[in-house]
Amino acid sequence: MSTKSIFQIITVLFISVYTTNVFAQTDISKGLGLYAFPPDGKDAAAQEADELACFKWAKEQTGYDPMNPTQVRAAQVDKSADGTAVRTAARGAAAGAVIGSISGDMGKGAAYGAVIGGLSGRRAKVVGDQQKQQQANQAAAAAQQNMAADYNKAFTVCMEAKGYTIK
Repeated sequence: MSTKSIFQIITVLFISVYTTNVFAQTDISKGLGLYAFPPDGKDAAAQEADELACFKWAKEQTGYDPMNPTQVRAAQVDKSADGTAVRTAARGAAAGAVIGSISGDMGKGAAYGAVIGGLSGRRAKVVGDQQKQQQANQAAAAAQQNMAADYNKAFTVCMEAKGYTIK
């Protein structure tokens, strides 16, 4: 194993231990962006134990771990040729031939129309692919946010069942 690999492993372990300790040392609810107001008679130790129990319960119920969130990846859009440029080139050639016949050179008109039609068709395909990819990216981000929101709901329900007020 190279020195670089060993250093990378040590770095990953250090970061994992550090983030786990930091998260454990702070209130779990605060780490989730929530505020927990304890019921009468609950001290900080009891609240910490309740939050840990609810943390585990919410994780079991939702399958989502805020310490190691599931990464939702957007599906990649098929960017291969689909004949759009050919179809638009044919339409452009036909339109160019009509215009060319009026001006006296149907061949040149068809050639210009085919080039312009092919370019516009290719551009329309690229723009369409970009829009589809953006939609896929947005859907993945929304799914990620929904998983985190579901986890927070489960955590909140658990804490409220224990008598806490959560906001």
